[in-house]
Amino acid sequence: MFVQRLFNQELRKLDDFAEAGYFLALHIRFTSPVMMFQTYDQAWIDYYHENGFVLRDPMTAWSFSTTGTTRWSNRRIPDPFGIFKKSREFGLKFGATISHGPIKSRTVCSIARSDREFEDDEIIKIAELVAVLHAMSDPHQRLTKAQSQALKCIADGMRHAAAADFLGISESALKLRLSSARDRLFARTTAEAIQRAKDNNIL
Repeated sequence: MFVQRLFNQELRKLDDFAEAGYFLALHIRFTSPVMMFQTYDQAWIDYYHENGFVLRDPMTAWSFSTTGTTRWSNRRIPDPFGIFKKSREFGLKFGATISHGPIKSRTVCSIARSDREFEDDEIIKIAELVAVLHAMSDPHQRLTKAQSQALKCIADGMRHAAAADFLGISESALKLRLSSARDRLFARTTAEAIQRAKDNNIL
């Protein structure tokens, strides 16, 4: 799980900036991200979802209309539903959002503090980190031909012995390819790796 360990090391760097937590959605396609992480207080997460804020969140609209960075205090971004005001009641008093990548595979990160605004150099560093995480989590860049072939055999219903014979490799080599494919797709099981590959049209 070397790739996943490297990814997790980079992801943990967000904690250094996110005094009040963060939200990270990687490669949003058809409204669903490949991966999503949240470290906001659970009370805010629950309140946010219970009230359906995602469709009214000013950062949602901003993130899909442009790429770059902005502070939540940006007065040019309208907040007709008062979501920023409500978030402050939960300790998310200052924040910044980063929108990165093409519209068909957008990555969005919102990060918060309770004590002060983010400084310009902090936002630059966060944006650089989001770009790294975006690149590391792109499923189209992660599977080799050998890994794809191994996954496809299992997806087509072959047992390990039959798949190995079909590919002309040993069963242990097949298992190694499947393991590396799971690692690259950040999947815990082969079935999950197959589904993630299908969802992203790489299988």
